Amino acid sequence: MKLIVITRPVFYAGEVEQILSLLQHGLEYLHLRKPEATPQEISDLLDQIPSALHPHIVLHEHFALSQQYAVRGVHLNRRHALPPTGFRGEVSRSCHSLEEVKEWKPQCSYLFLSPIFDSISKQGYTAAFSPQQLAEACSQGIIDRQVVALGGITCERIGTLKAMGFGGAALLGDVWQQSEAQFLPHFLELRKEALR
Repeated sequence: MKLIVITRPVFYAGEVEQILSLLQHGLEYLHLRKPEATPQEISDLLDQIPSALHPHIVLHEHFALSQQYAVRGVHLNRRHALPPTGFRGEVSRSCHSLEEVKEWKPQCSYLFLSPIFDSISKQGYTAAFSPQQLAEACSQGIIDRQVVALGGITCERIGTLKAMGFGGAALLGDVWQQSEAQFLPHFLELRKEALR
């Protein structure tokens, strides 16, 4: 199962060290999401990450930086609906309905579907699908290995997501809310569950 970590939306002290720790311990996909950041701020962050690790990073904003940095991909949403012209990396997209998944699946490497569970990082952002809806979507082939679950994902729920037919799990709150001492052990446990 694909394991994706989405950065916190704001910069903070020690962030680069935590990102490096994740990437150096096997994280394949780091989604760099900083909606209020300038291109220069994103560039400054990327400059602090060794270029050998850039192929694990997916940009959510300032796609023009993909010409300067060998990132893995770009992530589309309503604000940024198209990849850069000529972009050859992976293209992913946020979806909030099963209809969107069906519409965008042929054009994307993978898709986020959210919220699957009540969000950890966004207050009041509750699950949008019943277990029955998800089971039916899986039986119809809408949810498959190309669809990544987002929203309220924890280590304990990864097995459930696999059983639902999801091909991946995207995490935000569950990773970044860990204490400094628990940060890496928690990630390694998540990775073990995803690979199990």
